[in-house]
Amino acid sequence: MSQKYPIISVVGSSGAGTSTVKHTFEQIFRREGVTAAMIEGDAFHAYDRMDMKAEVERRNAAGDHTFSHFSLDANRIADLEESFRRFSETGKAFTRHYVHDAQESEMYGVEPGKFTEWEDIGEDCDLLFYEGLHGAVNKDGFNVAQYGDLKIGVVPVINLEWIQKIHRDRASRGYSTEAVQDVILRRMHSYTNVICPQFTETDINFQRVPVVDTSNPFVARWIPTADESLVVIRFKNPRGIDFSYLTSMLHDSWMSRANSIVIPGGKLDLAMQLILTPMINRLAERARRIRQQ
Repeated sequence: MSQKYPIISVVGSSGAGTSTVKHTFEQIFRREGVTAAMIEGDAFHAYDRMDMKAEVERRNAAGDHTFSHFSLDANRIADLEESFRRFSETGKAFTRHYVHDAQESEMYGVEPGKFTEWEDIGEDCDLLFYEGLHGAVNKDGFNVAQYGDLKIGVVPVINLEWIQKIHRDRASRGYSTEAVQDVILRRMHSYTNVICPQFTETDINFQRVPVVDTSNPFVARWIPTADESLVVIRFKNPRGIDFSYLTSMLHDSWMSRANSIVIPGGKLDLAMQLILTPMINRLAERARRIRQQ
């Protein structure tokens, strides 16, 4: 952790809703005048699209049916840790972009499924912001989590997560339900061994819970809406959190445990603004003060 060059990590699996959370952070940064260097987790994948497909086929042929983007060895975790370490010490990190589609291809001049060149980032920034799969990894000799000053988990209950992934991959990537189901099955080993353990490292978890039937996510026609959901917000260290203020500001919310508050799903953005804005400001203002000394 670094008071001079703080790092914020948002961790969640594909389809969990981390992109929505990222948008909320961007709103806070813009409103509060905080400049943030951005790292997207897929920049540190070890394989481009074609190479990943070939590697999955090779592993399947060898009897390994658990290899996926969730796997540690499918990612450059050592490089991610080094980028975090470098920013925490110098205010400079490095990253690249994974080009997803034709629109991004026009932007970066690289064909879809490929990476841009590595570049240095962080010049004159208040903090580093990461959103992806592995921002709080602490296992197998890697410790990315040690560099995070504020770590956020985005964790829908698993059937809801699957529904969101199925709908996204079918709509935007043209996959069949069966193909997405195969991906989910392949990811389960790493989901339990790599993704879930990170949520014990995070400072705050936002877990969306549907209040409609999601018992068979593979035939669900719609993603449950915000109004059909509750969100459980859990604080690793509740000291200093004004729960009475939060429950008064967030209508129909209540405390379920000494470190947890439950809110209506439609209040998620407001809750994040109320909770995260002062935390982000404290990190940024402290960093500016130390750098000016």
